[in-house]
Amino acid sequence: MTQTNVKPIIIFRFLAHEGSGYLGDFLTAQNIPWQLVKVDEGEALPTSILAYSGMVLMGGPMSVNDDLPWIAPILDLVREARDNDIALLGHCLGGQLMSKALGGVVTQNAVKEIGWGEVMVSQNEAAKNWFGSIETFNAFHWHGETFSLPQGATHLLASPYCQNQAWSIGRHLALQTHIEMTAEMVQKWCEEGESELKESVASPAVQQADAMQQELPLHVFFLQKVAKQVYSQWIKGLKA
Repeated sequence: MTQTNVKPIIIFRFLAHEGSGYLGDFLTAQNIPWQLVKVDEGEALPTSILAYSGMVLMGGPMSVNDDLPWIAPILDLVREARDNDIALLGHCLGGQLMSKALGGVVTQNAVKEIGWGEVMVSQNEAAKNWFGSIETFNAFHWHGETFSLPQGATHLLASPYCQNQAWSIGRHLALQTHIEMTAEMVQKWCEEGESELKESVASPAVQQADAMQQELPLHVFFLQKVAKQVYSQWIKGLKA
């Protein structure tokens, strides 16, 4: 598949080890140009999103409700993308930024959810469009907050510990869960999040690092099959 006529996709990174992951590999394999903006390193945000075919927001440990200088401009770019039919894709913090920009709210989840855990695909046409025949899958989680669905959004995924795991509005997709994981990312997050894991040991929805890394290649293999299905649908909505 060649997408040489497509404008590049812009991917916003908010933490060094929460980068493009499998999504970057997927886009490169599809010959779709993409560029990474390292917000965590102070790289400048574009003043407009119109030069891009799609806008992707990755994860991060901060809250969308924090007083950070880049949050308001990012929310403006999300709204500009929505208003101009430029496909949006958010992972975890990215999904929360999309929700807040489009009128939803981000609040504390009942429990912190970290590690591998089953999510259920909603029974509706939008969910079938994004996930095909997949009814459940073992997703990767690392979040303490949750988003509400903006007006006009369709619910796509739920887990036992977090009802709102994904929503879509047309070509725009917001995920609370992480489908972009590679084995290296899981290992790095376990290292970087060691103290958080110890502090959260009482949560029924938190796995410790050794449990997360058991059969890691197998978990990642199956998750990337889901990600490939989802990303293949998302790129159909890219603006020429």
